[in-house]
Amino acid sequence: MKLTKLAAIGTLAVSIAGLSACNNMMPNKSASTEATTATQPAAQASSQSVAEMNVVQIAQSNADFSLLVEAVQAAGIAGALSDPNANFTIFAPTNAAFAQVLQETNLSKEQLFANKSLLTKILGYHVISAETPVYAKDVKPGNVMMLSEDTLTVTPQGKLMDESGRTANILKTDLAATNGVVHVIDKVLLPK
Repeated sequence: MKLTKLAAIGTLAVSIAGLSACNNMMPNKSASTEATTATQPAAQASSQSVAEMNVVQIAQSNADFSLLVEAVQAAGIAGALSDPNANFTIFAPTNAAFAQVLQETNLSKEQLFANKSLLTKILGYHVISAETPVYAKDVKPGNVMMLSEDTLTVTPQGKLMDESGRTANILKTDLAATNGVVHVIDKVLLPK
């Protein structure tokens, strides 16, 4: 049971990190230039292609995933999500998504990050650990078992619906990493 929780947390962390990196790769050139000069990790991302990074490094390379990276570190799952032998699919929420969920739940960032079991469950709900990563072309409507052992639904419209009935849009897809793939989403998914 503990291994499952660790794996879910690790997968969530990798997903978050991966999505962060993916978001950094997609903006227009002027936005990418501004982000690169603004932070050291972004500068490192420009010298290292995303294909050479694991999902955590992808998240670390993008300032818009700073809250995801912080969450992964607070949960203690960055190491698990950096596993070079893993095949993670990460649904990485942006900083705006984290701000929105904090407002929805009336929790402060400090309160959420201090509750390690809740944070780990939430992060695990953003990770699929399988034999191969799931790319956009492979996604079909239906239910998916997440690392947290909770069910996520892919709607016929291609949105993600959590167990609370909240829907998330996929903003960017197929940010390939050495240990999986990251898809950027606009909401933090919440298991029941």
